[in-house]
Amino acid sequence: MRFISGKYKGKKIEGYNIVGTRPTMNRIKESLIATIQPYIKNGTILDLFAGTGALGLEALSNGAKVCYFVDQNYKCIQSIQNTIKQNEIKELAIYLKMDYQKALSKCKEEKLKFDVIFLDPPYETHYISSALSFIKTNALLKEDGIVVCEYEKKTMEADGFCLWKEKKYGSKYIEIYKSKQN
Repeated sequence: MRFISGKYKGKKIEGYNIVGTRPTMNRIKESLIATIQPYIKNGTILDLFAGTGALGLEALSNGAKVCYFVDQNYKCIQSIQNTIKQNEIKELAIYLKMDYQKALSKCKEEKLKFDVIFLDPPYETHYISSALSFIKTNALLKEDGIVVCEYEKKTMEADGFCLWKEKKYGSKYIEIYKSKQN
């Protein structure tokens, strides 16, 4: 697995073989990053279910100033740290080895707001709906920010958000949401 765009294009990303991870395919990453590029540039990113960190790493490669990588699997966090070190990535990466609920609470406590939030949890869970609800209730998304959701079967609700873009890739869906303005 490699970076597909930006200043680290072609460099290696570790972790594709960690049990329980499901890295986003290159063609999906390439299309997604091209679509959301204006939100990434100089942005603050949250890769909530990071796994290999591929989405957050691509954001750093494409001009994000900081990315928070969240995963409760130590091997995933270690793999992301190795990728950052081996590729001499200078952008700021912050690692939170904890479950997504604790991470979201920590972001709330620290009054963080994000330009882009990636939600790509294990497909068999219903974490996207609860994460979206917390993000909206606690205003973790900047006013003009976006939330990118990847899932296999539509089992989520996105109350408080409006669908901006949607794309199907085989059995996978990518939906990009913006906050509804009151």
